[in-house]
Amino acid sequence: MKKIEAIIKPFKLDEVRESLSELGVSGLTVTEVKGFGRQKGHTELYRGAEYVVDFLPKIKVEMVVPSELQDRAVEAIIKAAHTGKIGDGKIFIYSVEQVIRIRTGETNESAL
Repeated sequence: MKKIEAIIKPFKLDEVRESLSELGVSGLTVTEVKGFGRQKGHTELYRGAEYVVDFLPKIKVEMVVPSELQDRAVEAIIKAAHTGKIGDGKIFIYSVEQVIRIRTGETNESAL
């Protein structure tokens, strides 16, 4: 099993969710986060004063998938989240040793 974390632009969330649903990914965790990479932030004007926004709003999407679904899930995220502009995001992949569903006690892939 693999845990996939994707940091994406907020307006791309629905497209990413839909493309993962089509693959059969049944569970996601979505978190509103802030960060920066090569974008480095930007300046904004508020009530006549200019200020620097260092951390930009992003969305972190997390899911655990069977290993054989990993490549297709990553491809779906890339296709759905891609704009071609700086700040499209990143994907991180981790190995997962064990999953346990608290309600039923099911383990591993049956717990997904």
